[in-house]
Amino acid sequence: MLLAWLLCPFAAAQTISWPEITTESKPAARWWWMGSAVDKENLTHNLNAYAKAGMGTMEITPIYGVKGNDENDIPFLSSHWMEMLQYTEGEANRLGMQIDMNTGTGWPFGGPEVTIEDAACKLFVSEYTLQGGEQLKEKIEVADEKQRAYAKLSRLMAFSDKGKCINLTSKVKDGILQWKAPKGNWQLIAAFCGKTFQKVKRAAPGGEGYVMDHLSGRAVKNYLNRFERAFEASGAPYPHNFFNDSYEVYKADWTENLFDEFATRRGYKLEEHLPEFLSDKRTDMVSRIISDYRETIAELLLENFTRQWTEWAHSHGSKTRNQAHGSPGNLIDLYTTVDVPECEGFGISDFGIRGLRRDSLTRPNDSDLSMLKYASSAAHIAGKPFTSSETFTWLTEHFRTSLSQCKPDIDLMFISGVNHTYFHGTTYSPVEAVWPGWKFYASVDMSPTNNIWRDAPAFFDYITRCQSFLQMGKSDNDFLVYLPVYDMWQEQDGRLLMFDIHKMAKRAPRFIDAVHRIYNAGYDLDYISDNFIRCLTCMGGKLVTSGGTVYQALLIPGARLMPDDVLAKLFRLADEGATIVFLEQYPEDVPGYDRLNERRAAFKKLMAQKDKLRKGRILFGTDYDHTLAETGVQPERMKTAYGLSCIRRTNEDGYHYFISALKGEDTEGWIPLGVQAASVLIYNPVNGESGKALLRQKDGRTEVYLQVASGESILLKTFTNADVQASAWGYYEPKADGLTLTGKWGFRFVESIPAVSAAPDSVTLGSWTELPVAEVKNTMGTASYSFKFNLNDLSIPEWRLDLGDVRESARVRINGKDVATLWSVPYRCLVGKYLRLGENILEVEVTNLPANRIADMDRREIPWRIFKDANIVSLDYKKTGYGNWEPVSSGLIGPVKVIPMKKGTFYYE
Repeated sequence: MLLAWLLCPFAAAQTISWPEITTESKPAARWWWMGSAVDKENLTHNLNAYAKAGMGTMEITPIYGVKGNDENDIPFLSSHWMEMLQYTEGEANRLGMQIDMNTGTGWPFGGPEVTIEDAACKLFVSEYTLQGGEQLKEKIEVADEKQRAYAKLSRLMAFSDKGKCINLTSKVKDGILQWKAPKGNWQLIAAFCGKTFQKVKRAAPGGEGYVMDHLSGRAVKNYLNRFERAFEASGAPYPHNFFNDSYEVYKADWTENLFDEFATRRGYKLEEHLPEFLSDKRTDMVSRIISDYRETIAELLLENFTRQWTEWAHSHGSKTRNQAHGSPGNLIDLYTTVDVPECEGFGISDFGIRGLRRDSLTRPNDSDLSMLKYASSAAHIAGKPFTSSETFTWLTEHFRTSLSQCKPDIDLMFISGVNHTYFHGTTYSPVEAVWPGWKFYASVDMSPTNNIWRDAPAFFDYITRCQSFLQMGKSDNDFLVYLPVYDMWQEQDGRLLMFDIHKMAKRAPRFIDAVHRIYNAGYDLDYISDNFIRCLTCMGGKLVTSGGTVYQALLIPGARLMPDDVLAKLFRLADEGATIVFLEQYPEDVPGYDRLNERRAAFKKLMAQKDKLRKGRILFGTDYDHTLAETGVQPERMKTAYGLSCIRRTNEDGYHYFISALKGEDTEGWIPLGVQAASVLIYNPVNGESGKALLRQKDGRTEVYLQVASGESILLKTFTNADVQASAWGYYEPKADGLTLTGKWGFRFVESIPAVSAAPDSVTLGSWTELPVAEVKNTMGTASYSFKFNLNDLSIPEWRLDLGDVRESARVRINGKDVATLWSVPYRCLVGKYLRLGENILEVEVTNLPANRIADMDRREIPWRIFKDANIVSLDYKKTGYGNWEPVSSGLIGPVKVIPMKKGTFYYE
């Protein structure tokens, strides 16, 4: 008993403390190795910088090299390259970091050992006509002369005007058809398996070559053998994760045994329907055959590439991270096949956050919540602990992105289910490289040579704190949502259908709209595929996936096509007590072409029973809010009534939330939660503070009092049964307008490159680029601002420092003590404990962007674009210069205020 009593306080402290920080909870980054021209001294230097700043994992992706540096390039997977990898892994281990590795260079997978036989394939067709009694005089060959040495005849089919079909493939010898046409008019279609001739994009030395055929099990096995030999010969440890970038295999719509695979999988022969398959007229029959083709391609990609690659990695003690988007497969099934599904943000989101600097040189984010959820949905339904993200791909132009601009889009990723961010990216750069060092062409450059790095550790701490919560426990999304992939496969034009992020609005507009309507109604959701529905079970009226994740109901929003066995499974689940919700319409038909009448009859028989009495419920409606309310699931009213964005997870004590104010207004008030709680703790991921929240029970719901400014985010942890003991969260509101620190501020540059030699020692607040000193318009640096002010009343319980507009991050010091690093809007913090009666000294060190420095270099034509291949391009992938940029505002713009605060007054009515 004494031991139990002694341990109780410790257990309680662990319950209310921040989760343990692990390597995975720290941010990671794609680590571009230009030309793989790395050396041990600089590898150590780079890794020390990353570790010191707070990074946890570096993913090595070799790419093209630096001009004039060929002699230092190291061929990919050579003995020297493997030596550098092994050294890197050792140094990372010393620093408490992990190393991931791309299973290739650049993208997609390919290289020098990919033979033409194993290269990506494309369908080529030649057509001929014959009359009865004629023999074909032409040679059976592809029209494209480049293909003739490589394209292999897969099938030669003859189709008569009377509907007869004959396979003539065996009658072709050396390109000559040995066959006389029977009576009638005949169309001959020759289908060839040719080559795309695509080479690896942005390849590193030793990685150049053909892109492999991802649909061929043999090609993938041969490709992986190269890695196996390299690791075996070197003795280097296999990496933590192997990585595959977004599927960018262009026009690869075929593989050599596709006809046979199609017949085995779909139950009929595609070659016997080539006229329909090749037709430009999309009749129902044509659409069904195309859908079957797309499903076959999806299965081959999953089985021959994704699954084989993952099983190979597992055999060597590694795991796989994969970006399935951009591929022609079912994204949910592909993502669930790997260990860490990875999504991608592409562009910047405009949430209208108050005070956040906007930049004219941006591109809209093509990855909204509906796109980001493919990867996290797969992780959740399959019970995988991590969802990673390629983070900050093209927020703004190079050298112009601030930490404050990064926060809203990383918050969007967290809300979408991401819990392990990988920056895109950072480039290995040797110490001796002249600034700006070695740079990759497309990214937000999260590297030590970027000026934002000075205050980036505060941002990294924010990510780490958020991810420590988001990796804890399990997903607790309300609904499973059926992914209507058969509608997409049937409806979209063309043959090969790629699900890339830039085209999803055209691929699945109705589905995207449904996802947003469900989310905006206050619920959260994960997508589920037909294969995972087939594995669902019902326990206590709730749905349980094969990965062990529990959901309240399954929604089918506007799906027109559904396999009859999947519909039967849904009805069986309802018989067992589950809630199944059809929104907008019931499915109308089955997909595909084989045994169509038989499957349709089974489908219609099932649909005739949709209204029968069951243990569970089958609901239908067109009004999303009303119909979803019928499920009995409590929506999160913080979304619907207060415009907050959130995600909820379960833990052993209750639940925890990540909440972000991705909107232009502040939020203050009693916020209802979607779960019951006896107590709630608030955690501030920006500064690490925490405290017990005010709580009340009203109208059968738990409500917590929150104060969240536009752009801010918080974490909540609820305790279902325990009234935990913890320090109270500090709620404050302004008592008066406060003191505006106007007049002259002390001013000096702490760092400036190019050096500012004649800066004034005092300034009024505003951009330092407006000072009457020529160098300030071009410098990259940090300036210190100081101001003395008097306080005559310290009876006030708290004071807030509000810096106003900051370009771009600030370190605050009061009376010689470090207070905070402010890197995101609103740039403010509580400072009462640092103030004293009488005179106080405020110091603010503000760091700007490197934009002005790089623009000046371009105006002076200093050569810094020294990279091969894509040598720094613009947002729209065009070669560009920065010499025409106007100076970007820099420094402390203000106004700066010191505001007296009083404890908030709250009512429990």
